[in-house]
Amino acid sequence: MVADALRAAHGWGPQWIELVPITTSGDMIQDRPLSEVGGKGLWTKELDKSLQDGVTDMSVHSMKDVETIRPTEFVLAAMLPRADVRDRLIGAESIEALPHWGRVGTSSPRRTAQLLSRRPDLNIVAFRGNVATRLRRLKMGEADATLLAAAGLDRLDKSDVGVALDDLLPAPAQGAIGIEVLAGNQRARQFATAINHEPTCACIAAERALLEALGGDCRSPIAALATIEGETITLRAEILTNDGQQVERGTIHFPAGDVAAPAALGRQLLEQASAPLRALFAG
Repeated sequence: MVADALRAAHGWGPQWIELVPITTSGDMIQDRPLSEVGGKGLWTKELDKSLQDGVTDMSVHSMKDVETIRPTEFVLAAMLPRADVRDRLIGAESIEALPHWGRVGTSSPRRTAQLLSRRPDLNIVAFRGNVATRLRRLKMGEADATLLAAAGLDRLDKSDVGVALDDLLPAPAQGAIGIEVLAGNQRARQFATAINHEPTCACIAAERALLEALGGDCRSPIAALATIEGETITLRAEILTNDGQQVERGTIHFPAGDVAAPAALGRQLLEQASAPLRALFAG
């Protein structure tokens, strides 16, 4: 998708771009939650090294898997237009339709907490792996249902799989693809900037500013979604305890580019939170 956008923006032929597939630690470790073995850095360290070594000029990231605070030698130069931000439920028509004591496969603390906040009776089964792996495990009966990002399913031509959940806030930056370059590589930065989708960039910046203010990590159940209309961003967010029984929610409206406003919402959520909920965050 990024290569196609670059070719269209610059009039390049196929020979101008080489795609370099890189398998990350996050791809390879599938037998336990990433929070136990290094968190989101497992999705970026191999791509970072490739940039540092000059093997590649650009890294393409799923933004929800990128650490909130990145090394200063890298810069997010562009983002593609954001895809569908929603989760899809596979295996049932709704969360309410899941069987009593039903098993739901997910390794996401955010999805786990959101499910348990609505259905405390559910049993959460650890599910990791790519889309095909998770769908195969579901088909084998390891769980009654699972949740997957609509964006990932759509990109794999599986738009007909599952039921979109409109009332479940997504993970921050879900559905967004970012392009990162070395800060000093002005040529690569210029090429990437030409395909930047500014509304997506502004919304993702707001969600990541909220994350930074909360101080959460990959174990902290956080959901957030920024939308933009004209020059005004609306940011909705919630933080939850791992069992979903305590939730704090908030909404804020502010001008695009105001990074102080998302941070203020983060502080507000923490101030409203109980001690056990606040303890899950370092902010």
